[in-house]
Amino acid sequence: MSDKPSVTVAGIDCGTNSIRLKIARVDEDGMTDVVPRTLRVIRLGQDVDKTHRFADDALERAYAAAREFAAILAQHDVDALRFVATSATRDAANRDEFEDAIESILGVRPEVIPGTEEAALSFLAATSVVARHGLRAPYLVVDLGGGSTELVLGGDGESAPDTQVAAAFSMDIGSVRMTERHLHDDPPTQAQIDAAVADIDAHVDEAFAHVPAGRARTIIGVSGTVTTMTALTMGLPEYDHRAVDGVRVALDDAYAVDDRFLRMTRAERATYRTIHPGRIDVVGGGALVWSRVLDRVSKAAADDHGEAIDSFVASEHGLLDGICLDLGRRTLARMTA
Repeated sequence: MSDKPSVTVAGIDCGTNSIRLKIARVDEDGMTDVVPRTLRVIRLGQDVDKTHRFADDALERAYAAAREFAAILAQHDVDALRFVATSATRDAANRDEFEDAIESILGVRPEVIPGTEEAALSFLAATSVVARHGLRAPYLVVDLGGGSTELVLGGDGESAPDTQVAAAFSMDIGSVRMTERHLHDDPPTQAQIDAAVADIDAHVDEAFAHVPAGRARTIIGVSGTVTTMTALTMGLPEYDHRAVDGVRVALDDAYAVDDRFLRMTRAERATYRTIHPGRIDVVGGGALVWSRVLDRVSKAAADDHGEAIDSFVASEHGLLDGICLDLGRRTLARMTA
């Protein structure tokens, strides 16, 4: 055990589709897991895109997960806890009810962070390990969630540190939103897919007005959709985070697998143990968002510097890791000041 000053912190990432808990020890050298990521699929964003309210059964699923997390936290001496809520909570009119209940269960109030902060935290985590993988800057981190997708560009490879964000934008598209908005049949019709593509491309157009994605030399993908589709592209019979983390995937291989799973029936996808049961009905929508973002960024890079990007790198280090790393560093600075 290192004798360097350290703190133990916990982070909770509550997204549109899933909620995650991580407890980690942070010192000046980085972060070490105390309790690895615990994930529960709660579909908090169920129908939020349509009703702008949390459904009662979605709230009950969230509270059940929070009570489970409280029991885990009670077993550890944690110096700080941060609960971050993202896309679905930003859009819900009854978010106060949710925040009050979570605070009563966990003793900490959810922080509903803007998409720009979500992007910065994801970028911090994803780029904390780039040296290990020998990646080429600048980096574009894509955090593809259930309700939103963040594009974050940073690290110019010369004067800017790897973790420095140059530009970021949050798009209101994700696996749950695309499925609920457009992909209503099982499997979806070509007309529904075309409508979803038009929706995604319109959001990417807006994002590109804020983020010069063509400058990127490396695409890093984080989130459950990206890592799940990566595992499927690799042909893994079951999900293995150690095999997925840091792997480089050719875009043409990703496009083929993304399209195949988009056009499957739900029953066909359910036969793959690689896919978490809570993602089976929405992973096709997420795969479509992922393919469109990859294609648009690759072509933007070719237009910008004459070199199309032909692969991406998958990372297990996303928003949750960023929450813990950032919280740990800030807590450590306060305690050692």
